[in-house]
Amino acid sequence: MSGKGIGFGKTILFGEHFVVYGLPGIASAISDLTTAEVEEGEKFELVDNRPAVEGYKVKKQEEISRELDSIFEFMKIDREKPPLKITLAGNLECASGIGASAALASSIARALSEHLSLNLTDDQINEIAFEGERGGSGTPSGIDNTCSTYGGMITFEKNLSGGPNKIEHIEVGKPFEIVMVNTGITQETKKVVADVRAEKEKDPEKYEKIFSDYKKTVDEAVVSLKEGNIENVGKLMDKNQELLRQITVSCPEVENIVKMTKEKGALGAKLTGTGRGGLVICLSPGKDVTKTIVESAKAENLKVNVTTLGKK
Repeated sequence: MSGKGIGFGKTILFGEHFVVYGLPGIASAISDLTTAEVEEGEKFELVDNRPAVEGYKVKKQEEISRELDSIFEFMKIDREKPPLKITLAGNLECASGIGASAALASSIARALSEHLSLNLTDDQINEIAFEGERGGSGTPSGIDNTCSTYGGMITFEKNLSGGPNKIEHIEVGKPFEIVMVNTGITQETKKVVADVRAEKEKDPEKYEKIFSDYKKTVDEAVVSLKEGNIENVGKLMDKNQELLRQITVSCPEVENIVKMTKEKGALGAKLTGTGRGGLVICLSPGKDVTKTIVESAKAENLKVNVTTLGKK
C-alpha cells in the first residue's frame, strides 16, 4: 500500500530574515501544494515531478538531499529496508520564497505516516517538517513548515530559548488578492541567512534600529489585517521592503519588479522568502489592477501566480 501526503505553499507577508532573530512575522498558506507518494521499490528513489523554475532543482539538489536525510533520521526510518520510492508532484511551482522545501518535508512526512500506519498528528508532522528544514537550510525560522502543515494565516514568533514557538491564527477582516511575480533567480537559503548574520555582527547598532523599525511595522500590520484595511497593509509592505533593502537581501531584479508593479497600481510590493531573487508579492486592490500587473509581468517574460489570502 502506498501512502500519500500534501504540503501547502506559503507566502510571507512580513518577516523574512527578521523571524530568525525572534521577531514576529506574518505568513499565509496558499492554495498551491506539493504532493508526495511513498511506496516500496527496488531501491531507494526520489522521483521529483514538481513544476519548478529553471535551475531550481539543480541549485537545491544538495539542500534536498540534506532535508531527506534529516527527515529519515528524525523519524528513525531506514529507507532501504524495505527500499522506498518517493514521488513528488503537485501544482506548487518550486521557486525561492514560496515554501517549496517545507511543502516537500510536510508532504513526505504525511505520506510516510500513511504508508507506515504511524497515524501522526499535524503537530508531529510540523515537527518533522521543521527538522527536515533545519537539515536542509541550517537555521529555519519555523514559519514555512507551520504554514505548510496547518494552512491559513498566522502570526509567528520563534522561541530563541528552544521552547515552543508562538503561533496565532489571524482572522482577516477582508480577503485580498496577491500577485506573485517570479524573478527566476534561485538562492540557497543557508548562505543568504549566514550573510545577513555576518552583516549584523559587523554593525549591531544599525541592525538594532532596523529590528525596532520592523517590529513597529509588523505590529501595525496585524491590526490592519484584522480590520481589513488593505491600503495600510500595502504601505506597510513597502516599509518592510525598505528594511529588507537595508539588510542586503534585495537585488536589482526584485527592485525592477517592485517598481513596475507599483506603477501599475499595486498597493504594496516586496520580496518574500530568502531574497536576492525568488518571488515578489504585490498587493492588488482589485481584479483590474491584478490583470494589468499580470499582463505587464508576462510582457517582461516573467512568471506570475495570482492567489487570494485571508478567506475564512
